Formats: sequence, C-alpha cells, structure tokens
Amino acid sequence: MTEFSFSCEGVRADPYAAGPTLVFRLRIVATPGVRVHAVALRCQLRIEPARRGYQDAEAEGLSDLFGERARWGSTLLPVQFAQVSLMVPGFTGEVEVDLPVPCTYDLDIASTRYLHALAEGEVPLLMLFSGTAFTGPGGFRVEPVPWDREASFRMPVHVWREMVEQHFPGCGWLRLPRDTMDALLAYRSEQALPSWDATVRALLDAARPGAAARPEVPRPSPFTSAPAAPLTPDRTAP
Repeated sequence: MTEFSFSCEGVRADPYAAGPTLVFRLRIVATPGVRVHAVALRCQLRIEPARRGYQDAEAEGLSDLFGERARWGSTLLPVQFAQVSLMVPGFTGEVEVDLPVPCTYDLDIASTRYLHALAEGEVPLLMLFSGTAFTGPGGFRVEPVPWDREASFRMPVHVWREMVEQHFPGCGWLRLPRDTMDALLAYRSEQALPSWDATVRALLDAARPGAAARPEVPRPSPFTSAPAAPLTPDRTAP
C-alpha cells in the first residue's frame, strides 16, 4: 500500500477566475520510489474557529453564528468551507499542485458570514483528503487514498479580502427572494430613488426611532389637462 502525506504550502486569490476563487498550493509526498500515474483526489475544507482568538468587534459580528462569548465553549464548532475534486498528474516521490477552490460572497452561507466578520489575523483551516491513486511500475494498480489523510493550514484573512475585492470592489452582495426584490423595485420607483444604495438607506432611515416621515412630492397626472386661462371681455366689440 502506497503511503501518502499532504501539506499546504500557501494560498492566493486567482485574479483571472470568472468568480471568486482561492488557489491553495498542495504538496503531496508518496512512498519513495513508487511510481504514481495519477490521483483522483477529493478535498474537504473546514474552518476550525476555536483555534484562534477574536477581537470584540469580531465577536459581535460572529454572534449570529455562535451566540455570546459565554457560550462559545459549546457553540464554537467547525464550519464547512468547501468540498472540491482535483486530478493530480503522475509523479514519483513528491509533487506540488494547485487546488482551485471556488468561493461565494453570499452572506447566508455560514463560512462567508464567518470570514466577513474577521478583521485581521488568520483563518484556521483543516483539509481532509481522500480519493483513488493509480500506481505501479508497469501496469496500473488501484489504491485508495486513506480517509485519515489531513493537513492544517492558517490562511491569512487579507487573502480572502483581496479575493472579494477583486470581484466586488467596495461592495457587498445580498440575495433576496423574487417577491422581496419586486417590492423593493416598486418602492424605488414610487420614491424616485436614483440607486439601490439610496433605496436601502431610505428604508433604514425610516426604520430608525423618531425618524421623520418622507414628504410626499405631488406629481401632476398625465391625464389632467392644464387649467384653462380666464376669459377676458372683448373690449373691441361695440
């Protein structure tokens, strides 16, 4: 049975990907002298939030996920980040390959909420590996990659923020049901607001306690004719 070990050497944001993508650099080491023709690799990435500390502002941003700090001893559980596959080309001894991981900026996803709340430092990740290896000096021998293969990696928070900024510069992303979107569009049209930012800000301002009601601007109906000019007596008549 061929022995495999894995480690992560680094991570970068892919500036040329169609969507937000992180690229992890994997190092794979096999039993010395064994010819590996290919590896159909599966990798599961988990965030291990208990393996780092948090500032007060970060803890406030994580309250929706884990509750108050006093409860973190039981609520700070691993968060699923991604699950991807990779076909590793042939090698003997060891090889380094890129593992692309497509990401999302949907704040309804727990991992995105977690990463969005972090201001600095590192993200503690656990990478779990499995798959099928094709080995042998001549023909092919099929071997499983054991389920207990794993590697720890601490991803810098600034790499995540760089990736998000490449695809959503200076912006956030919000997913809404169609009926809510239709209602927002109707409100924007009724209030003649110039942008979605102005629409949301108007709603937030109206929701604040003691906010003054937005004055209604009278608009003439396109079906109402202009008032007729007053009649003046014809002074030229005899």
